Amino acid sequence: MFRTALRNVLAHKARLLMTVLAVMLGVAFVSGTLVFTNTIGDAYQKSSAKGFDQVDVAIEPEYAEDEGDTIGQEHKLTQGLLEKTAEVPGAASAIGVVNGYTAIADKDGDLMGNGFQSAGGNFWGGKDPRYPLKSGKAPRGENEVALDAETARRGGYEVGDTLRLSVDGPVLTPTISGIFTTDDGNVAAGGSLALFDTATAQKLFHQEGSYDEIDVKAEPGTSQTALRTELEKVVPGKTAYMTTGEELADQQAQQIASGMSSMKTMLLTFAGIALFVGVFIIANTFTMLVAQRTKELALMRAVGASRRQVTRSVLLEAAMIGAVAAVTGLAVGVGIGAGMRSLMGTLGAVVPEGPLVITPGTVGTALVVGVVVTMLAAWLPGRRAAKIPPVAAMSSVHAQATAKSLVLRNTLGALLSGAGVAAVLVGSQAKSASDGQIPLGLGGALLVIGVFVLTPLLSRPLIAAAAPVLRIFGVAGKLARQNSVRNPRRTAATASALMIGLTLITGLTVIAGSVQQAVDKMATSAMKADYVVGMANGNSLSPDVDKKLAAVDGVTATSPMRNTFIRVDSELTHYVTGVNGATIGELTDLEVTDGSFKVTGTNVVVDKHDAKENGWKAGSRFKAAYEDGTTQQLTVAGVYEANDLIGGMLLDNATLTPHLTSSEPADRQVMVKTSGGASDATKDRLEKALGDNPGIRVQDKQDVSNEIASMITLMLNMLYGLLAMAVIVAILGVINTLAMSVFERSQEIGMLRAIGLERGGIKRMVRMESLVISLFGGVLGIGLGVFFGWAAGELIGSSVATYELILPWARMGLFLLLAALVGVLAALWPARRAARLNMLTAIKSE
Repeated sequence: MFRTALRNVLAHKARLLMTVLAVMLGVAFVSGTLVFTNTIGDAYQKSSAKGFDQVDVAIEPEYAEDEGDTIGQEHKLTQGLLEKTAEVPGAASAIGVVNGYTAIADKDGDLMGNGFQSAGGNFWGGKDPRYPLKSGKAPRGENEVALDAETARRGGYEVGDTLRLSVDGPVLTPTISGIFTTDDGNVAAGGSLALFDTATAQKLFHQEGSYDEIDVKAEPGTSQTALRTELEKVVPGKTAYMTTGEELADQQAQQIASGMSSMKTMLLTFAGIALFVGVFIIANTFTMLVAQRTKELALMRAVGASRRQVTRSVLLEAAMIGAVAAVTGLAVGVGIGAGMRSLMGTLGAVVPEGPLVITPGTVGTALVVGVVVTMLAAWLPGRRAAKIPPVAAMSSVHAQATAKSLVLRNTLGALLSGAGVAAVLVGSQAKSASDGQIPLGLGGALLVIGVFVLTPLLSRPLIAAAAPVLRIFGVAGKLARQNSVRNPRRTAATASALMIGLTLITGLTVIAGSVQQAVDKMATSAMKADYVVGMANGNSLSPDVDKKLAAVDGVTATSPMRNTFIRVDSELTHYVTGVNGATIGELTDLEVTDGSFKVTGTNVVVDKHDAKENGWKAGSRFKAAYEDGTTQQLTVAGVYEANDLIGGMLLDNATLTPHLTSSEPADRQVMVKTSGGASDATKDRLEKALGDNPGIRVQDKQDVSNEIASMITLMLNMLYGLLAMAVIVAILGVINTLAMSVFERSQEIGMLRAIGLERGGIKRMVRMESLVISLFGGVLGIGLGVFFGWAAGELIGSSVATYELILPWARMGLFLLLAALVGVLAALWPARRAARLNMLTAIKSE
């Protein structure tokens, strides 16, 4: 049986090529994903481990909130504590670390690096072991800064150049005194790092006389655990906590692994979709191959082969095909992994250097996936062929499916589809996204499988609907329609492969378009302000920004959004936003459901969620404790509908700010209204008033909407790219089905040629058949995609008040045209092959 299987593989090389390609693409996607994520993860982990070479024990401040004396404030790591830690037994040195956000402009004035990873810090003394100088000298004073080598290379900066940068407001223009190297993982990931001398860093990052962290280096022979034990004797337990360098490296490695895990899961999900689509093609191919070899298999049964041996022969054939496809797919996958890493570089994402990682697990997964998927897909056709009695097979009386099998299939499909629809509806009505995800996902899978099972039943009426159009093409069109429904199971398997890809693409497009529309509504309905000003990385602004904006010509109202915590009735810690009570009504348009929108003095407004949770209504009073420990009676003036832009408790800054303990209040953003409305000229005036600061963004409503839209578009394009793999596999399936169908109908095609149908007619017949099958799959896919998009939208709408279902008719029409194009392109080779058949040879074929 092994020799028989090997002979069949070698004898049908051309016929099995598409099957090999389908499996190979799926395996390549899986192995490429594993190679890429393992390579990136390994590079980041090695980079992060190097970053802690100079740290044996790190001391960080505890928050004071747990003690009940102040709220949300960190204890200070003082100079005195630094000196004590340097003197403990086993400590070789101690470094005080200061860090914060530092935006660096390139030579065109634009922000460099990734906003969230644009960091600043302190250079310790004349020679910092953490940051070896590559050129120049250590920074001294407010007019000097050191820059990391990678950022200097990207920006074209050298020692002696003037650098424009911003910390939290004012623009600074220090001179680059030195360029240093670093193993900091954030820099390796595309961020930037600027270092000042310690005194300057403390002043810029509001840590005068204190540090964000103290890093202690152990003497040779002293373990990290022993050093931490000694440090515990001098470091107050309630004010700071300590972590060893090994623990820090492990924590960062786990964070990186967790981040890569999300990406790996997403990529593997789409690889699984491509393989799932490939299963239909493989099963279809083996069904046709087995059908074409029915007499051969019957003869094997007649000469003594058992059913099990026949099935085993088909499975061995599948295993050999799967092994070839798996090995080829693994090789292609390694190339995909390397290419994806290079692509990240071209897109501006800097990846730490390191070798391409091909683990035994990746190799094993590729081989198992390729072989097992192929064998599973081939098992049913092989089993079905083995059950056919030899005499019936030789006389072809087995060709038609029995009524019993059709009833069983349709009943099963209806039950699966019904269960899927029910689960999707339950998931769509869940109270929260987390509650609805599982039933929605399970229902979606059941519905897709159910529709696939029902596709042979659905094919006849849907394809019959295309009959009037096909009649235009005469005999070729009529024959194409008949051929499309001649073997409903084959048509179903071919169309289903395309259906799955278009279901996902359509569903994602519906959701993305609806979410974008909801964001637009939110931005326009909740804000009367013309501009929102904030830091590029989401950090806090200096209060000077509000003052500068208020002084600009044409600005009629401003309000900083100042965030902090208060304690309500001595028990509940509550998040509160300070606003300009006199102007906030001019800058927002929030729906008030109870009372009035009055934020002055000791009056506050709260959103409906907070009001319900605390039992508040207009007129309710409660005692609030501020950061400085002062208590005050506050009154709820009104209750409003919150959204993703504004929510929680709003309190007048005139009341809140005097009780903040920090030397300088920090604003999350500033809302601005102008007399002339939003315009390019007004925006330029605002940016110039802020010194063309690279770290501050001035955004109007359209900018806010476009930013979110660009994120959605980027995500959608990534998903389109991933789903393209499934569509490519589906195209191979259409080509494979048509090619096998042409081979199967060689005698029939020869007869058609003999009775006068020209070669052009044969080509049209095959192309029309392909077009009908593809459009059938496209219609099913778009219909299911709209249903899933609606269901997911209902779930999203439970938490986003402005969500409304938007059907992208233009894109859906484009997807249907794409399905038609797939059909036309897939038919080119089979149609040409059919037209070139020698009619006499074809008539004599069996």
